[in-house]
Amino acid sequence: MHPIATSLLLGLTAAAANVFGGTIIVQRDWERRYLKYFVALGAGFMLATSVVEMVPASLELRGKSAAFLVLIGYLIVHFFEHTVTPHFHFGEEIHTDEFVHPHKSYSVLIGLIIHTFFDGIAIASGFLVSNWLGWIIFLAVFLHKIPEGFTVASVMLASGRSRRFAWGASAVLGAATFAGVLTMAAFRRDVSAGLPLSAGVTIYVAATDLMPEVNKEPGAGMALLVFLGVGFLFLLDQFFHAH
Repeated sequence: MHPIATSLLLGLTAAAANVFGGTIIVQRDWERRYLKYFVALGAGFMLATSVVEMVPASLELRGKSAAFLVLIGYLIVHFFEHTVTPHFHFGEEIHTDEFVHPHKSYSVLIGLIIHTFFDGIAIASGFLVSNWLGWIIFLAVFLHKIPEGFTVASVMLASGRSRRFAWGASAVLGAATFAGVLTMAAFRRDVSAGLPLSAGVTIYVAATDLMPEVNKEPGAGMALLVFLGVGFLFLLDQFFHAH
């Protein structure tokens, strides 16, 4: 299958995971406590993928200037998620302070739209470089897609929005993911910029968004899941990546 066709198909799959995450919070009979395991596994796998796979591939494509774009990608998400949207965090929103006032819920949505758009950029960029890199990035993205949808729907409900509106917000994230894939498909010649930018975003999501949620959990279990996520990447590299 052509790399772009594969990217589009997997972009739709990732988008569906966003919507599924929103469905979990809207349909209250879903079991939510297992989401924290996705967060921990995703944090480890994403961090390993970005550092071990995406950054080196970016440097090969663009040279030293790729490092600057990695930093830019990191700072873009920081600006939108923790400057435009103070106190942003993954997980279920249970606070009742001003953070969940309606105008704040929109800022959370905007921050996550930027983030999910780059998820799509990352998937398409990976497949444009190699089939291996594309699949590894897709797995890294997919692991945190359900918590993304869960988070935005939770914030919407906490700000007084309807269940239908909350579910719609998770669908918007899915659309942003697919838009990222389409954008990279249209500008495929600029993959040397798209890959390092999305690498910076991936590092941010893993280290700044997901890891603090892992660290909130007592005991060593969640930390071990992070190491399991890292180990999973190395196992895939050892047994499935042709050197």
